[in-house]
Amino acid sequence: MKQALTLCAALLGVAGAARAEVTQTRPGTFQIEIPARVEASAVRLYSAIIAVERWWDPAHTWSGASANLSLNATAGGCFCERWASGSAEHGRVIMARKNELLRLYAALGPLQALPLNAVLEFELTPQDEETTLLKLSYRVSGGAESGLEQWASGVDQVLGGQMDRLLRFIDTGSADAEPEAKDSADAPSKREARAEIFAEWVRQAKAQTEAEKGAGKKAPVKPKP
Repeated sequence: MKQALTLCAALLGVAGAARAEVTQTRPGTFQIEIPARVEASAVRLYSAIIAVERWWDPAHTWSGASANLSLNATAGGCFCERWASGSAEHGRVIMARKNELLRLYAALGPLQALPLNAVLEFELTPQDEETTLLKLSYRVSGGAESGLEQWASGVDQVLGGQMDRLLRFIDTGSADAEPEAKDSADAPSKREARAEIFAEWVRQAKAQTEAEKGAGKKAPVKPKP
């Protein structure tokens, strides 16, 4: 696990995420906050957030296409992904206050396979007619033995990348960054790096599940001679 997390840290170094902070970690839990001052009204910002198919990174979808995402911004509404051969629930809305707050239960990506609680929240605080403070927070907790705190740095950077895309979408109408300069062609792109992180998380989740299954099997007791 430690080696895998080291690999994630190395990959995340190229991700270039928004200013994010892991505000709390302890055994089996972590909390992340990502604040941003957005040059947009709360109405415009909220509308952009719920248009998740326009800015969510396709590298962090199951189908590889953000266009397959949808978000029904009402209590009980699904943050879902649907494609020809399957479907997935990324999260479910537990509170929606238009232009103020959007809160979801959301065990994102490979966290979906783990027994945990995860709350994703977007809080909007208007400063004036054209400026809004946005705080994205993510709170995750599981059993003390789950090792979730080791995931905090990786999740922090991935969510920071998602915030980058949201802000870019608001500023330019497109979440995608401009193409990298030719002299940096040998470096992995942000999308490739995040895709590799996602694949590594899936491998970690599978390995942890197998380890838990193995731990539950007791070795047979040999009869005494």
